[in-house]
Amino acid sequence: MKMTVNSMRCFSWSRLAFVVAATAVLSSCGGGQGGMKLGDDEFAVMEVKSAASQQSTSYPATIKGIQDVEVRPQVSGFITKLCVDEGSTVKKGQALFQIDPTQYAAAERQASAAVKMAESNLNTVTLNEQQKKNLHDKKIISDFEYQSAVDQLLSAKASLAQAQAQLTSARQNLGFCTVTSPSNGVVGTFPYRIGSLVSPSVAQPLTTVSEIGEMYVYFSMTEKQLLAMTRAGGTLKEQLEKMPAVKLELADGTMYADEGRIDAVSGVIDQTTGSVSMRAVFPNKQLVLRSGGMANVIFPYTMEDIILIPQSATQEIQDKKFVYVLQQDNTLKHTEIQISNLNDGKNYIVTGGLKPGDKIVVEGVQVLKDGQQITPITQEQREAKYHQHLKDQSEGNIATAFK
Repeated sequence: MKMTVNSMRCFSWSRLAFVVAATAVLSSCGGGQGGMKLGDDEFAVMEVKSAASQQSTSYPATIKGIQDVEVRPQVSGFITKLCVDEGSTVKKGQALFQIDPTQYAAAERQASAAVKMAESNLNTVTLNEQQKKNLHDKKIISDFEYQSAVDQLLSAKASLAQAQAQLTSARQNLGFCTVTSPSNGVVGTFPYRIGSLVSPSVAQPLTTVSEIGEMYVYFSMTEKQLLAMTRAGGTLKEQLEKMPAVKLELADGTMYADEGRIDAVSGVIDQTTGSVSMRAVFPNKQLVLRSGGMANVIFPYTMEDIILIPQSATQEIQDKKFVYVLQQDNTLKHTEIQISNLNDGKNYIVTGGLKPGDKIVVEGVQVLKDGQQITPITQEQREAKYHQHLKDQSEGNIATAFK
């Protein structure tokens, strides 16, 4: 039998069209592994089991330094120098501001001169008292005259003590002209600049130094959650020690690198909100956290004896969730379930409608019907058939690709 060129071309194009069509049909059997139906009535099912699940709850929180110390002037005067800039990291005792020391330096010199005068006067009356004592011992002067010399000596000593106290005060005031940091930390804003007149009675502090080597993070927990925690056994202190480490979600949505620990719980429940204030401590070696910032505390916990199912196994109808439960005769029952608000984006926590031992369909649920009979296969079998189909398709085994 002879074939013309045209007939050979027709045969080639027909064969190519068949291969393309077959490939398209194979591809349409499942665009992805999760929803692929591997046969006319074969569907992957899973047995529902109870297990523990790690969950987390987020609480809005406020970040505070271990201590935020207001820096206020202790003397009056004009600011002549800013020794650091806003936001600088400072050490305890480091100079922050300089107040004009002119009048206080003069007062210190005056007090120093007064001390020297008092010391000189004390030397004089001391010698006088000694001479009067010798004369009194020899009965040359009266008791009254000697007692007067003793009183003068006591007065001179008191005058010296007073002058020394004034000198100490003057030197202290002069030292106050250099305003120093009360602790290690980070300097806040400066409401007063060079040339501003300040005094101990100013409304605003010169600045605030926040000690941020460690940071306090404050958040609130409901009374119900607190009761569940404290009823677990032991004192509240013991419960705090047993609590897992907490994490911190920063304002930009990123997670803070270091974990924190809960170290305090308020003893008073807020009557308006029914919540109790809690405090966590986070290390801040890199000074990423700043006092006054906002964040979310991520509190982990474990849920015991829960049923976890993939979201792909569910249908949503009028805000209700349904699954197909496999019956003894391999028919399906369209069953409503209740789920928790908590989920990880892939699975649902089932709170009602299913029990351990039930079997549910986990693929192709959109094409199933209530009462339909299927051939159940395991998820492992589904995986094996899926990969075999891909292999047959890639090798051009069209006949076996549909089996």
